Amino acid sequence: MLRGGVHEKDPMPKFDNRNFADRQTASAKAKQDLLSKFAERPKDDDPAVVARRQEREAILEARRQRAEQRELERIAKEEEERLAREEAERQAELARQREVEERAKAEAEKEAQRKAARDARYAARKTRR
Repeated sequence: MLRGGVHEKDPMPKFDNRNFADRQTASAKAKQDLLSKFAERPKDDDPAVVARRQEREAILEARRQRAEQRELERIAKEEEERLAREEAERQAELARQREVEERAKAEAEKEAQRKAARDARYAARKTRR
């Protein structure tokens, strides 16, 4: 149909049984190909399948060992950090104790000096009387 020089598409094309039959045949062939693909699959006791399975198991075992090693290293590092932190806390506590002792000693010396100065004042007062 030509209308104004432009082809218009027929809104209701005629049903073509030949195309339907071709599609049915292609679909059946695709299903058969898929089934034959799985039928051709090697059995579990095939040497190639066994070799691939062993290779995968070896890879998994190596991964497991590496993960275990990383976990051991992480635990050792945490223990090392904990020991270092405890040592730093112990050193800080010792430093605080020394500082407190030094302050107490300095305070005792100042108190002794004040007492000596007071006693000297009292003695000077008594000698003046």
